Amino acid sequence: MGKAQKTRKFAQVKRLLNPNDIRLKENQLKQKQKEKEEKEKATRRVEQVASSMFLAHNSALVPPYRVLIDTNFINFSLQNKLELMSGMMDCLYAKCIPCVTDCVMAELEKLGHRYRVALRVARDPRFERIPCSHSGTYADDCIVQRVTAHRCYIVATCDRELRRRIRKVPGVPLMYIVTRRYAIERLPDQGAPV
Repeated sequence: MGKAQKTRKFAQVKRLLNPNDIRLKENQLKQKQKEKEEKEKATRRVEQVASSMFLAHNSALVPPYRVLIDTNFINFSLQNKLELMSGMMDCLYAKCIPCVTDCVMAELEKLGHRYRVALRVARDPRFERIPCSHSGTYADDCIVQRVTAHRCYIVATCDRELRRRIRKVPGVPLMYIVTRRYAIERLPDQGAPV
């Protein structure tokens, strides 16, 4: 007699809703609605190109060039024994103003004792300090966000992933280190007719 009662209780627990139940259809409709909204959000919209751009020529880039520097660019410059200011001037043949964001400074401070020389170089008074208004200290996102908003910068980085992200932004030149020298990529000829 005890066994039969246990089985009945087990069967009562295992009962499921009928697949044709109204409550399930409401849930399915809600789920389809959510999926539809996610698909709409996932569709990419082509970003409007800035008015200073004409084909691949960025008219906002004029000497003195403002060079936005990444954390690893300072570090690799020190490892390759390159002086930042003179190296940039040799590469661009014009005056350069190195710019460092708050996120890059925070990243250098977080890296600790081994990067103290890079931090000292970044604190040089010749470097322009750019304040950040966003939350977090991830320098790559900060640089990409600043470059898409204002296309008056040249981005100096040795990070491949960051370079790949910035190449998608039209009219932003990249500076990196090749064979113990600075190299520039995609700098438009200023004297060429448009």
